[in-house]
Amino acid sequence: MQDVADFVGDSLGLSQAAARTSAEVIIFCGVHFMAETAAILCPDKTVLLPDLRAGCSLASSVTADELREWKANYPDAVVVAYINTSAAVKAEADYCCTSANATKVVNSIPLDKQILMLPDKFLASVVARQTGRANIIAYPGYCHVHNMIDPEQVVRMMDDYPDIELLIHPECGCVSACMVKVLDGTLPKERTQFFSTEGMLRHVQESPATEFAVGTEVGILHRLRHQNPGKTFRPVNPEAICAFMKTITLDKHN
Repeated sequence: MQDVADFVGDSLGLSQAAARTSAEVIIFCGVHFMAETAAILCPDKTVLLPDLRAGCSLASSVTADELREWKANYPDAVVVAYINTSAAVKAEADYCCTSANATKVVNSIPLDKQILMLPDKFLASVVARQTGRANIIAYPGYCHVHNMIDPEQVVRMMDDYPDIELLIHPECGCVSACMVKVLDGTLPKERTQFFSTEGMLRHVQESPATEFAVGTEVGILHRLRHQNPGKTFRPVNPEAICAFMKTITLDKHN
C-alpha cells in the first residue's frame, strides 16, 4: 500500500496532505479516526475508507458519552484529547493534540488548571514527566499494539546490540519505565529517544547512527528502510502489528 500511495505519513500529516490536493475524492488508507480527521479538514471533498472494519483500539477506548461523564466529575478541568480519538470525542475537548506537540499544548495551559488527558495513559505519563505537572489526570486507555512493547524487550534489545540507537513512541507501554531507566543510567541517555512517528523519520535522517531499535507498530519499518537504505532497523517487538490497519489491502483500494 505504501508503495502505490500518493502520500505516506502519519494521521494528521495525511489529512493535511488531503486538504492541499486538488483531488475531489480522497481514498484514505488508514483507520477510521484518520479518515474522519481528513473529512473534517476537507469538508468539500469525498473521503472514502476502503474497509469500515479498520478501527482503532485506542480511539475506541473512550466514547463521547464517557468523556461527558468524566468531565462532569471535574467541571473546572481542561480537556486535552489526542488526535487518535473519534470526531465525537474531539468535539467534547478543549484542545486536540498529536504525540509530537502534546507537551507544547499542555505547557500552554495555565499551571493552576487541572488537565484531563485522553485517551492514552502512556502519552499522558510522558507529558506529565516532561512538563513536571502533577495535575494531569490520565484516562486509562491505550493502543493494544503499543501496549505489547514492554521494558524487558527494550533491555534485551540494548543488551544484544550495545551500539544501537533506541527510538520509542510515546504510546508504548514501556515508555514510563524507559524514562526512569534513562534517569538511572540503565538505558543510555544519548542513545534513547522518544519520538512520534514523523519525529522518528526526521531523527533517523539527521542522526549519524547506522543502527536503530524501533519501538512502535512495525509498519513504519518499510518507510524507514526505503528512505535510509544504508541504515539498519530492528523492531523492539516484531509482533507489534496493527490488524486493524492491515485490513486495508490493494484489492479493497481498487
